[in-house]
Amino acid sequence: MANERATFGSDLHLELRGPRLREGLMEALREAVRSGRLEAGTRLPSSRSLAADLGMARNTVADAYAELVAEGWLTARQGSGTRVARRAAPRRTPPPAPGAPLRPGPRTPRAAPSAGARRPGTPAHDLKAGSPDLASFPRAEWLKAYRRALTAAPNDAFGYGDPRGRIELRTALAEYLSRARGVRVRPERIMVCAGFVHGLMLMGEVLRGRGVRGVAVESYGLDVHTNLLDRAGLGLPPLPFDERGTRVEELAAGEFGGAGAVLMTAAHQFPLGGALPPDRRAAVVDWARASGGFVLEDDYDGEFRYDRQPVGALQGLDPERVVYLGTASKSLAPGLRLGWMVVPEELMGEVVAAKGAADWVSSAPDQLAFAEFLGSGAYDRHVRASRLRYRRRRDQLVAAVAAHSPATRVSGIAAGLHAVLALPPGTEQEALRAAAWHGLAVQGVDQFRRPGVPATLDGLVVGYATPPDSGWQGALRALCRVLP
Repeated sequence: MANERATFGSDLHLELRGPRLREGLMEALREAVRSGRLEAGTRLPSSRSLAADLGMARNTVADAYAELVAEGWLTARQGSGTRVARRAAPRRTPPPAPGAPLRPGPRTPRAAPSAGARRPGTPAHDLKAGSPDLASFPRAEWLKAYRRALTAAPNDAFGYGDPRGRIELRTALAEYLSRARGVRVRPERIMVCAGFVHGLMLMGEVLRGRGVRGVAVESYGLDVHTNLLDRAGLGLPPLPFDERGTRVEELAAGEFGGAGAVLMTAAHQFPLGGALPPDRRAAVVDWARASGGFVLEDDYDGEFRYDRQPVGALQGLDPERVVYLGTASKSLAPGLRLGWMVVPEELMGEVVAAKGAADWVSSAPDQLAFAEFLGSGAYDRHVRASRLRYRRRRDQLVAAVAAHSPATRVSGIAAGLHAVLALPPGTEQEALRAAAWHGLAVQGVDQFRRPGVPATLDGLVVGYATPPDSGWQGALRALCRVLP
């Protein structure tokens, strides 16, 4: 099928333009090499794998590869695959001048929603969002990577080391993020963190130290993120939203004028599930350039798109105005405590100083193991297997909801590890009480609403990736019982 993604090889983010597939693919590959996203020596996916990813004939990809080999962009050798030939390094974009400080908007407290009636005991089924299927963690492959990494580790790997993290991991991340997420990055611009929250904490400290008074946020999101920024002394005015997502054009007006930064989940908004449309992606980057502000991009599950190639990272539009934050918590497991930031040159020294002062790091052996896991291709294989598993679950969720509750609609794009079930107005709390009674742990949309944002949505946020395979069907049946 055209929309199926290949199950072997490596992910490669490409943006094809124009009606002619072969020419569009060739130009996209040339641009990836010219910009430095694909460095010399990078191995490309097989023609079969890339054809499946892009929904085109294998011969089209093979012909494009052959033409680029003839032009000198690529090389092809028996047993070595197709690789990028030696090309010039990418150009760097100078940062614009800094802008004015923010006038933060008001914050009002909001009480947590009532849990409602509950049968005693631990819930039998967990559909809370935010976790992958932990039973699918690739233990054998991870152990192999750990052993190989420790065997090859130099003695200095067990010292205090560079606050930015091990160079082996930063190099592997630079290759992966450039290839799979369209990030424009070099290893020296990567900061390894103990998870996304750690990275956001560092950014809050750095922004406050620069005199920023507030960070604009999306209308719906995780309290843990805003709590961190609040403790850093930053105001958190919420941006309005509509059917197309966050209205980023409001950043230039009213209470958002001169904003210091904005925190966004552009590829897959959490929890509502939409992708920021292209015009608004461009608009938020234009705002950052014009104001001297920064976009904090939370790319928490960007690898998981089921109906098309994933949207590229916002950071690719301007590496000097976008701070890219990623994590292994959704693709592998949150217990690894592995995250990363791609930091603009203007901020790197301050971020390094903040990280060094806190001395809160992921262990060097874990970093080396993850570098080996990435470099060996095991991470790509695991992500692709997970993508197929979660796509099947989402398809089953959509079919079950349609069959059992015609009044309920699955909203958002086909992506990520969760879905929002849009409920009839006024029924969210009733559905949550029914879920608790039936032993089902699930969250309501209102739980993620920012203070001061009008309550206009009713829905359930369903983490379909959370249960193990053995518990998924039971959880799905329990969910259908509580829907209106």
